[in-house]
Amino acid sequence: MERELWKRVYRMVIDTAKGSSIKWAKFDDARIVLTYLWAVLHDRPTSWACCKQNWPIYDRRSDLPTPSTMTRRLRKEGVQKLLCAIEKIAVKHLPALLCRWIDAKPLPIGGSSGDKECGYGRAASAKARGYKLYAVAEAYKGFVAWAIAPMNYNEARVATDLISSLDRPGYLIGDTAYDSSRLYDLAASKSIQLVAPKRMPQSGLGHHKHSPYRLRSIELSKKPFGIDMLKCRDGIERMFGQLTTFGCGLKPLPNWVRTKVRVENWVRAKIIFYNIWRMYVSPNKI
Repeated sequence: MERELWKRVYRMVIDTAKGSSIKWAKFDDARIVLTYLWAVLHDRPTSWACCKQNWPIYDRRSDLPTPSTMTRRLRKEGVQKLLCAIEKIAVKHLPALLCRWIDAKPLPIGGSSGDKECGYGRAASAKARGYKLYAVAEAYKGFVAWAIAPMNYNEARVATDLISSLDRPGYLIGDTAYDSSRLYDLAASKSIQLVAPKRMPQSGLGHHKHSPYRLRSIELSKKPFGIDMLKCRDGIERMFGQLTTFGCGLKPLPNWVRTKVRVENWVRAKIIFYNIWRMYVSPNKI
């Protein structure tokens, strides 16, 4: 499977990069991205991919960037844009749906880590230290918007940026963490109806002002259409499960993936391979 994934991603990078680079650079953006993706595909540090003996024989003729070059170039705008383009290219032809889901997945790290950018917060039925993958997903296109933030960030806080990035109308299904009038109004400004269960289902509405879109969500959740949408929200849970369990998926963050920038790059590369896996290697997962 790894060979098939690599053949697909290699062609995508070469076709998309088209020789883009920075002035006077020895290695173009495509070589930097391919070197990084080779390391992520095998769950190895970037320095591992900078050694020719870790590549197939037919790929050892080309020069490879040094670890310091990789660290510097991975932060450049051109390389980041290329990674983002590769992430979208595998699913750009898939149909868009009206119903999307929003949720978060914890990415814990060890308690003895010196990473000062991570946070200590709620994970899955426990407390942990690390980051979270906050995501909006849909059944065909996978993760259409996502962000990395410390574990202690409130899901509704990050949802503000995620919802603002959406560009199509429809329904957005979340859990009780997203039952906020502010989020309902923000979603409505994008022609999106947020649907989430009440935080306290047995309580009344009180006497303070509520967003009309929150009131509509409460009404929808009592009707068969809304009940079915809420039941389908576990689709994003299955998607998180696929992302973490296929051959070279997003396993627990390794020791060399620390600080927010490196976590973002690592997660993006894993989502790239996940998209290719769903599209070409195991299309029945879509």
